[in-house]
Amino acid sequence: MGELAVLFGGPSPEHDVSILTGLQAARELASSGKPPLCIYWTKMGSFVLVDGALEASAFLEGPPSSATPLVLSVEEGGGFQSEGSSRRKASQRLAIDAVILATHGGPGEDGTLQAALDLAGLPYSGPTVAGAALGMDKLAFGAVIMSAGIPSLPRVALMKDLVAVPFEGPYIVKPRFGGSSIGIDVVADLEVAKARLTANTHLANGAVIEPYRPDLSDYQVAVRTYPSRQLSAIERPLRSGAGSGEILGYADKYVGGEGMASAPRELPALVSESRAKEMLALADRVAEVAGVRGVARIDYLANDDELYVNEINTIPGSLGRYLFIDPMVPFGELLSDLITEATSSPTHRYSAAGADGLVLRGAASIAAKLA
Repeated sequence: MGELAVLFGGPSPEHDVSILTGLQAARELASSGKPPLCIYWTKMGSFVLVDGALEASAFLEGPPSSATPLVLSVEEGGGFQSEGSSRRKASQRLAIDAVILATHGGPGEDGTLQAALDLAGLPYSGPTVAGAALGMDKLAFGAVIMSAGIPSLPRVALMKDLVAVPFEGPYIVKPRFGGSSIGIDVVADLEVAKARLTANTHLANGAVIEPYRPDLSDYQVAVRTYPSRQLSAIERPLRSGAGSGEILGYADKYVGGEGMASAPRELPALVSESRAKEMLALADRVAEVAGVRGVARIDYLANDDELYVNEINTIPGSLGRYLFIDPMVPFGELLSDLITEATSSPTHRYSAAGADGLVLRGAASIAAKLA
């Protein structure tokens, strides 16, 4: 019988929030008598084993001094291994049954980490490689849900040679591969939007542009998929004193003692019964179309007359624990179900079935193929 692990951090702009989510999960598991191994993914991309009883401040200067270096091996039978301290002391593989992923943004939520864990044969919570990649790509996600008949505001890829967009300004410019309102700008016209491509470092890997609609408010619904699909209450995030911009920003969401769990909110949101049913029905549909696994959060933009699905967060801050209030789902139960799903429904198993050598036996020489 192996151990449970919680993995948090990573080379992402959401590194700090990930630490908060990971430490919350570790503390909850420990309180239920299942203290997990805590794996901290540093900003530089290395993995270390840390004490789950640490506070967030212990990570201000990087890995705590007591951390033990780890290596992630992606070969068959691989996984996390402690580095040998000398030539005489060999690496030792950590016996891990499942990993709770508390990784927000970047390679922890775009499918990169998920693919590595699949190769290593380590079960993990949250989205599959495909689900993570789709959720992180705002352009692809918008196209997929609109093709399924789900209402969403139009968005297009923002490039330097873009000459026009099929909607009027002002506009919102967003990183194509990012989340949590980091790097988002409201601009007056297309020329200003294109200028942001070089001025905003968060747009270096791609950007999207969409209409800015100040008449629409933010709403959110979480969904979990085990033991069966369940939707949370509807939340309306509120702006805190920390964020005073034109949109709900990173500071509004995360600058608090517990990250997303301590952000100001209206929960449950004060919406009509018909609007609530519509939001929940759309959340269920998005979960199906996007292949949600684990716990995800679906974000809307709405007013009294219009409702649009905006984005999906496949590993939400605090794992969305604060949203499941009716019926109440204790955090320990949420984590237990994530672990059971990880071990009972593995994300992927690769196979070489069909690669029987027939093509190789009948192939001419490589030189002949190049001729």
